[in-house]
Amino acid sequence: MKEPGVRRWLALGALAVAMLTIGLDVTVLTVALPTLAVDLHANTSTLQWFSGAYTLALAAFMLPAGALGDRYGRKKFLLAALLLFGGAAVAGAFAATSGQLIAARVVLGIGAAAMMPLSMAVLPGLFPDPQERQRALTVWIASSAIGMPLGPIVGGWLLQHFWWGSAFLLNVPLVIVGAIAVALLVPESRSEHPFRIDLPGVVLSAAGMLGLTYGFIRCGEQGWGDGLAWAAIGAGVLAFAALLLQQRRTEHPLVDLGLFRAPGFRWGTIYMILVNFAMFGLFFTMPQYFQAVLGADAFGSGLRLLPLIGGLAVGARVSERLVHALGKRTVLTVGFALLAIGLGLGAMITLDSGYGFAAAAITLLGVGMGFVMPNAMGLAMDDLPAERAGSGSALLQALRQAAGTVGVAILGTILSTQYRSSLGDLNHEPISDGVNAGVGVAKQLGNPDILVHVQSAFVDGMSVMLWVCAAICAVATALAAILTREAVVRAEPESDAAQSVHAG
Repeated sequence: MKEPGVRRWLALGALAVAMLTIGLDVTVLTVALPTLAVDLHANTSTLQWFSGAYTLALAAFMLPAGALGDRYGRKKFLLAALLLFGGAAVAGAFAATSGQLIAARVVLGIGAAAMMPLSMAVLPGLFPDPQERQRALTVWIASSAIGMPLGPIVGGWLLQHFWWGSAFLLNVPLVIVGAIAVALLVPESRSEHPFRIDLPGVVLSAAGMLGLTYGFIRCGEQGWGDGLAWAAIGAGVLAFAALLLQQRRTEHPLVDLGLFRAPGFRWGTIYMILVNFAMFGLFFTMPQYFQAVLGADAFGSGLRLLPLIGGLAVGARVSERLVHALGKRTVLTVGFALLAIGLGLGAMITLDSGYGFAAAAITLLGVGMGFVMPNAMGLAMDDLPAERAGSGSALLQALRQAAGTVGVAILGTILSTQYRSSLGDLNHEPISDGVNAGVGVAKQLGNPDILVHVQSAFVDGMSVMLWVCAAICAVATALAAILTREAVVRAEPESDAAQSVHAG
């Protein structure tokens, strides 16, 4: 048998594989959408549902999944979620209709909704020492973040050699490896004090997340004047208002609002929400810039994001060493400053800048993410009691998910508004629908002047949007410097978190 210390790190490897699977699944589908449109006879609305079904299921089931793990066993539910995710990937790969693929994407979202919080919730029990836990969180975060830019690369290569279903089957071997390792290496853990699941809270939280997520996704697609979008947002807000009132009265609330009284959890959560704007600003604009302006295909666009992975790996490694000497406050402050500088560089890209300038901005963003993400997560996890590790992790991830959805809608509106303004006389359909449509029209007409005008308008919109993201990260830099209380990480004796781990 392996030594307990070795088993813990092997278990972490299994959790990292699970998170890599989710990261890949988020972006690998984007490469396959044109092929799916033809093979499954899918229109634009259906293509949007291929992505939206996954996002909505993920949002709706994350909070209940965390509470169920706390109550009945985190390892048990994590293993079930992995198997569910793998089965849904197989179903998606062999879907014969759009409806079947959308159903498979819903089940994938349900599996991911449990995998994300529960894979993080078992870390305090596996690594009770704060220094080891911080290193483990760095690996956990990096594996998820790295999967996103790898998705288009791997998906593009698969589509060049196989059929579109291979992009889904990619998940299967990763899930098998992860499930076997979780079953053998991850100890079972649960709340030591059994509690009744808050069913009204489950229903209200799911309704709130569904309403807000669907509403803001629709705003991003249809514009801010869409009545149905605002009706969904209003319903979501009402559901959350009812949830807050109900949570104050119930004995075992689904959402422990008292967690936010702990400064580490409060500010760690806020920092994770803010860093999402940097991530979504990057993933929303750079692939479009590479394809519409630099002329890359989806596979080439993914390759051009590789500096992000390099920067992230370097940033995570360097920050791991710095945090022991300087503390999380300094590392977070420097990380947000790097993000602001990287986004500022991205905002200064012009039509003639070329890839080198963009690569420098992407690399800086990767380093900044490596500094901020694991340490912000560590700040929150250090204040999270073992009793509520699952539901607390789910709350953190759900807020990140909601912030990401809202962020995409807002940032997309900023970009499209400036893009249409810069189009001038060309501000009409289909050119005004987006840069890809505009480039398509220009190439169909064989008019280089229109092509340059459309590309220039997109770069203008990208610049404004990235300046907004840079300003948000500049504000976060000041917040991290002034309000972060955590200082130097020190080794501590085994905490209560370790005592909640029971042999599975």
